[in-house]
This record gives sequence, structure tokens and C-alpha cells, in this order.
Amino acid sequence: MDERDVRKFLSEVRSGKLSVEAAVERLRGLPYEDLGFAKIDHHRALRQGYPEVIFARGKTAKQVSEIARGMLRAKASHNILITRADKKIFAAVKKIARAAKFHSLSGAIAIQRSRITSGKGLVLVVTAGTSDIPVAEEAVVTAETMGNRVEAVYDVGVAGLHRLLEHRKKLAEARVIVCVAGMEGALPSVVGGLVGVPVIAVPTSTGYGSSFGGLTALLGMLNSCASNVSVVNIDNGFGAGCVASVINRL
Repeated sequence: MDERDVRKFLSEVRSGKLSVEAAVERLRGLPYEDLGFAKIDHHRALRQGYPEVIFARGKTAKQVSEIARGMLRAKASHNILITRADKKIFAAVKKIARAAKFHSLSGAIAIQRSRITSGKGLVLVVTAGTSDIPVAEEAVVTAETMGNRVEAVYDVGVAGLHRLLEHRKKLAEARVIVCVAGMEGALPSVVGGLVGVPVIAVPTSTGYGSSFGGLTALLGMLNSCASNVSVVNIDNGFGAGCVASVINRL
């Protein structure tokens, strides 16, 4: 339930379209609904501007689908996002939400119920290599689901910097940039030096042995000499997309 839902709810009660008894019943599950194995935070969107996101890894398909069912039952207008899912979980979710769409590279499931764009400008997602696309896709789906206009530019890493420079106009147009890179994680510093907007760097676990599963990229990004670069955790495309969405609403 976000601010739009609250205003609509109060207007319906005031006009008599929604009875007091029905209103009380709808409020009964707020601010959270206890399913026993999970507590759905129905007020997350009202407090933070974006709804709770379901992290599927470690949950059964039934648990994920029941959480999604509870969110759908709340009659809110916001979109629903499930991250780190698989085909089995998607099949369970699809049974209760025909609008569910599975993004196989990232494992993200999006249930779109609103097409309202709340972001003020473009969120641009840039990757160093093709191997970084699964993490980038998670950022793209997250930012789109949270109501932003999103575009992506893939495979423009420092091994062939001319590929990035061809997109100078698009970089200048963006209000927030998510930069995804593995190996030595150099690309965010380069991008940060070309633009005057926030650059959210996402280190990925892409690389050979001495990359230590993304730790080398993480440390490189944390030590960036570009002062407009901030860093999220390794492979955390969701976190980057979420922060980009928050910045883009301000």
C-alpha cells in the first residue's frame, strides 16, 4: 500500500463506496500480515516509496507463491518483484498471477500492476562485459518495476574504451547510472569521470581466480578516484536498481 492507495482508500470510505466494515477488514492485515513462515510488510511502500521485494533464494516455491498471493490479496496498486528465483518458483507464481514475467538471466520475476513512471529521468545501466549482463538485468528489472525509465548499454568495458565513448550522448542524458563490472572493476571510475551524476558501481563475481569471486572488483570500486561513484555488494543488481530508483525520485 503506497500513498496513492491510501488516498484512494480514504476517498472510497468517505464517499460510501467502501463500507466501514469492509474498510476495517481491509485494514486488519496492516501494517503487516503474518503467514507463520513470513511477515508481509504491506506498509513498506507507504514508508519508503517502494514495496517489499521477495528474495526467493532459500525459500520453497510454495512459500514464494504464498507471499506473492498475500501481496496480491492486499489490493494495492504497486508492482511486485521477486529476485533470485528459478523456473520452478516461476511456475508456482504464474499459477496465481498470470501477468508474472520471468527474466531467466537474472532469475527475477516481475508482476506488473502499474505502469506509472515515478522517476524523473533516465536510469542507465552499463556493463563492462557480456558476462556481467545477468547482474545488470536484475538492476534493469528492479528499476523498471519501481517505476523508472531504464535503458541498458552492454559490453563497453575498458578493454575497448572506444565502445563506451560512442555512447557519450546517452551517458550525458542519464540522471543515474548503474555500472556493472567484474575482473578488476575499472569501468565505474571511467564512467564517473565522464558524467556529473551519481554512478552506482556493482562488482560482479566474473573473473579468474585472483578476482576472488568479485572481491578484487569490489575493492577497486571502493578505491575509485571518481568522487561520484558509490558501491553496492558483489552481484547485487537489485540493490543498485533500488538505490537508483530512490535517487531518481528525488
